[in-house]
Amino acid sequence: MTAPSFRHDRPGTPAGRWDDAVAALPGLVLPEGRNRVVVAGAHPDDETLGAGGLVHAAARAGRRVQVVTATAGEGSHPHSPTHPPTALAAVRRDELRAAIAALAPGADVRCLDLPDGDVASHEEAVVAALVETVGASGEDVVLVAPWRGDGHPDHEAVGRAAAIAADRTDALLWEYPVWAWHWGGPATLPAGASRLPIDADDLDAKRRAVAAHTSQVRPLSPAAGDEVMLGPDLLAHFDRPAEVFLTGGDVEDEVLDQVHRDDPDPWRVDSPYERRKRAVTLASLPRERYADALEVGCSVGALAVDLAARCDRLLAIDASRTAVRLARQRTDGTAHLEVRQARVPSQWPVGTRDLVCVSEIGYFLSPRRLAEVVDLALGSLSDDGHLLLCHWRHQPVGWPLAGPAVHDAFLATGAPVMVEHQEPDFLLHVLGRPA
Repeated sequence: MTAPSFRHDRPGTPAGRWDDAVAALPGLVLPEGRNRVVVAGAHPDDETLGAGGLVHAAARAGRRVQVVTATAGEGSHPHSPTHPPTALAAVRRDELRAAIAALAPGADVRCLDLPDGDVASHEEAVVAALVETVGASGEDVVLVAPWRGDGHPDHEAVGRAAAIAADRTDALLWEYPVWAWHWGGPATLPAGASRLPIDADDLDAKRRAVAAHTSQVRPLSPAAGDEVMLGPDLLAHFDRPAEVFLTGGDVEDEVLDQVHRDDPDPWRVDSPYERRKRAVTLASLPRERYADALEVGCSVGALAVDLAARCDRLLAIDASRTAVRLARQRTDGTAHLEVRQARVPSQWPVGTRDLVCVSEIGYFLSPRRLAEVVDLALGSLSDDGHLLLCHWRHQPVGWPLAGPAVHDAFLATGAPVMVEHQEPDFLLHVLGRPA
């Protein structure tokens, strides 16, 4: 649903109109085993309004709470005669810390200081910060963020970034509405909305936290331009003994396809470094020739051309539609080579092969998906087959895993190591099929 034009200082939907719809929602509980709660907001106060009760309940239960806000909210009073943006930003950061101290003493609080009103131009920075905060143990995390349909562009940008970060890290995503309560109605929330009851202690703590955002709930001064931003009618939406979260929304993480759309040679495959790395890769293969091979993550097809010369049949796959198109152009006329679009692990090609190559792709998988790819890759090998691994050693920005962690996941299976090669910038292994 598209949000209509709305203003905070104009009448919106009364809170009472939502009561029956909220009461009818299915119940929600914090899942066991998710011992960290990472709460994202676009501005200081989003986290308190949308998820303050959840934050307090999680902290009381001994779960670790981390808060990330994209902006300092310096744009809330653009015509203030008393608080220029830099001063207001400092005030709102202090208010954020005070509010979180009321909800979860000792919680980590981070402000990215992105421009208020233009978070959409900096979504990749929000993704990177959230992935860094969640880390490689996302299955331990509930990631809470503004709803992607909330109607405020900054809220929706943070929501999109959080959805991608959750997908990359295996965190559980819960989205909270803020402005939708004001402009929407009981039919606004889509399927997947649920109600998290919050008890009296949690609600009292949330009220104290809301009050800590003084610049928003009280006038900055009696002067024009310093009016209240969040009046009683708006705050009434967040003063009920339940909070609403949306779960299970679809995620479209097309960043690797965008990389190839922006640059037809994003990895500089004909550079001296890349050409030498491919030469080392080919030289590491224990056999001169392979009957049936699979390359996972072929990008523009540079390695596929070299591998095809050593294989009777080679299937090269990539999730990016643009990369597949570029790879087909590069490999046109190469015998016994097929390039196909496929996303792993969900679209892993069937069949047994005597060579599987997983090169420069493992860190673009979430930890859970990587674990599935490990099983599929080793399970696809013939009894005397080889698994070829080659990855950059450094940490890709916006992803939870680096090359060494990818290789460690394969090595942990006990697969026999046929070849090992390490350099400052990349590492390479050739493994056999586990016993």
